[in-house]
Amino acid sequence: MNYFKTALLLAGMTALFLAVGYLLGGSSGMLIALVFALGMNFFAYWNSDKAVLRMYGARQVDKRTAPEFYNIVERLAENAGLPMPKVFIIENDQPNAFATGRNPENASVAATTGLLRRLTWEEVAGVMAHELAHVKSRDTLIMTISATLAGAISMLANFALFFGGNRQNNNNPLGFIGVILTVILAPLAAMLVQMAVSRTGEYRADEVGAQICGQPLWLASALEKIDRSAKQIDNQIAERNPATAHLFIINPLHANKVDSLFSTHPRTANRVARLRQMAGQTEAARPRGPWG
Repeated sequence: MNYFKTALLLAGMTALFLAVGYLLGGSSGMLIALVFALGMNFFAYWNSDKAVLRMYGARQVDKRTAPEFYNIVERLAENAGLPMPKVFIIENDQPNAFATGRNPENASVAATTGLLRRLTWEEVAGVMAHELAHVKSRDTLIMTISATLAGAISMLANFALFFGGNRQNNNNPLGFIGVILTVILAPLAAMLVQMAVSRTGEYRADEVGAQICGQPLWLASALEKIDRSAKQIDNQIAERNPATAHLFIINPLHANKVDSLFSTHPRTANRVARLRQMAGQTEAARPRGPWG
């Protein structure tokens, strides 16, 4: 199902690129946009995960460099019946985490140093189980591609300020109005795509993640801690690249006035309430899962 969603996303983004190109440069602009879109689609499918990890300065770790964290991910992956993903740590004081990769065989999970410092190992297990749930459901493909393409469309729209603002430009059929529409509507359309693929996926990943680690309350506690800290601690890279916000387990944005436009996550209180209800319906008294 997610491959079908990904195909629709790529087609929709390509159409949006063509529309923007036409508004900026008529038929020739549309042709240039088509070439650019095809190149971006190819890059996004094969390299978007690597691009996001590089953007956040993630460093890969193993059993020697981060034994506790690596072992948690290893046990959870075994619980979930998944291949062992690559494990990364991001130097950032804001506690948060995300997963990337086009399929479970090429997946990566990343956590910030703030997450590893501020949460207990049980809560870290809940968070990483949530991220592995995204891998298991193959959400990471569409989430990572949408982040890459949404950022590219925002960049393309910004070009309008420099190359399409001339009222005398005969190649632009709508003139300066077309430029304004491009600058406003292109990032908005990309944002709506992100919201469409993210909100319901978070609820599903919470549920599957709780099953993977065997303790819904571990994830519930982690979400509450991350939510409080994320509102107080800036993630500067995320603020500069808001199109990647939906990748994280909790929205990392809060420092800028426009951040509310990129609110791609359900309310944390609603997620916690669902997990607590789930804990009441399962044997949550004794730790199990990877520590069973």
